[in-house]
Amino acid sequence: MYMQTMVLTASAILSSMIFGATGTEQRGLTRKREPSLSGATNWLNSQPLTLADLRGKVVLIDFWTYTCINWRRTLPYIREWASKYKGQGLVVIGVHTPEFTFEYKLDNVTRSIKEMNIGYPVALDNNYEIWHSFQNEYWPALYLVDANGQLRYHKFGEGDYHESELQIQQLLKEVSAKNVSGKTASLQPEGFETAADWDNLQSPENFLGYDRTQGFASPGKVVTDRPVLYSVPGHLKLNQWALAGEWIIGKENVRLSKRPGKIIYRFHARDVNLIVGPAVPGTFVKFRVLIDGIPPGPAHGLDVDSNGNGTVTEQRMYQLIRQQGAVTDREFQIEFLDAGVEVYDFTFG
Repeated sequence: MYMQTMVLTASAILSSMIFGATGTEQRGLTRKREPSLSGATNWLNSQPLTLADLRGKVVLIDFWTYTCINWRRTLPYIREWASKYKGQGLVVIGVHTPEFTFEYKLDNVTRSIKEMNIGYPVALDNNYEIWHSFQNEYWPALYLVDANGQLRYHKFGEGDYHESELQIQQLLKEVSAKNVSGKTASLQPEGFETAADWDNLQSPENFLGYDRTQGFASPGKVVTDRPVLYSVPGHLKLNQWALAGEWIIGKENVRLSKRPGKIIYRFHARDVNLIVGPAVPGTFVKFRVLIDGIPPGPAHGLDVDSNGNGTVTEQRMYQLIRQQGAVTDREFQIEFLDAGVEVYDFTFG
């Protein structure tokens, strides 16, 4: 999700970043339009804020969307900085700009903020007005605005946390007589927030809707927006995927129209994550995961037991596989035991 906008995929650059280039830092931006928070459609954890109101403070703007694994792995550092520097003049504002249709829903974002322990102000940017005022194209993206309201630094993607924190410290020192510590955070994130295994990651993010998918290998061509019975080929190459059962391939997702149904994916990564949800809110869909044809055992993710069993209960990212040993080419399979599930996106780590 590093380089996704509603109309720009930038697939070549996305692939290079997913394979280990963890973001590009730039300074001295020149913009035709002043960055602004005025386009927020709602605010959570705060009354509405403006950059003018925050003059005299250093402001960190963090663009995110709640299913993005790349952003999720940066969150421990954003939370840490918000807490560590709150009393020294830093204001952290998360700007939630949705990617998928269900991410526009207030209830989904509110639930995610609570589950992820986000206590700093969050602006909902459903109309992309804040996004466009910053001329942003990335999830995640971090911007630092100094006490005079000038944009001084930004960082796209994961990593470079030491450098970003040094930039925060420098801007705070410019406006505060207080002694700002030169020490930077040394964190060991866990769970969803664990850093990717970049050295072994050979599978890029892949959307399943026909608008952006790659590597679809079921025999026959993709038939859009109506139920079709799909099957699995005899062999999948690395980063190819296939459907088995009756599915509807839509622009944004694939939807199981008749149970059961499977998705098979050949991947090379420590982690397999899947953005998925029930088509009807409040319902649930049971599933079972296999890796190389057997239950995952100790390689199961946070949302699956050792036998590979799990349940889709809400629209979010699910961690299905987290391997403990050597990373090689493996075949992942998820079988949904109920119809009415919508599957959006595979991410890896």
